[in-house]
Amino acid sequence: EQEVISALQKYFEARNNQDYETVVALESRLGTFNTNSDGSFHKPKLTSTIGQWEKTNQGGVTNVFYPQAIQLSEGVVFVRFYSEGMVSAGGKASNYRTRVTMNWVKEAGNWVVKSQHYSAANYGGVHLTQPADFDD
Repeated sequence: EQEVISALQKYFEARNNQDYETVVALESRLGTFNTNSDGSFHKPKLTSTIGQWEKTNQGGVTNVFYPQAIQLSEGVVFVRFYSEGMVSAGGKASNYRTRVTMNWVKEAGNWVVKSQHYSAANYGGVHLTQPADFDD
């Protein structure tokens, strides 16, 4: 559980620093299943690439608060926490606060994200919809 909490911190630090090589390395090579907090539908399975992250990442910084982890089975850990900070899209900054659940799995000896679910935490505007949500 502590290894996953450490990997979680590394994952968000990399996202905040736009270190997409590390972000991609910390996501399942077999793809992830994600849901955003903007009220949009669940996303199809996504196999992340550096280019995809460069295209869709919103600017800003979000931080992990109160992370909790519990091992569900050998090689599977459930994590929940709050994410809070500022995000920006199209040059407009917005407050950001959401609840997050993730499943981390062990692949090739490393803990990686397999699923992410972000759900709005009432705080005014919680998410700026990604323009890529409307791409075919």
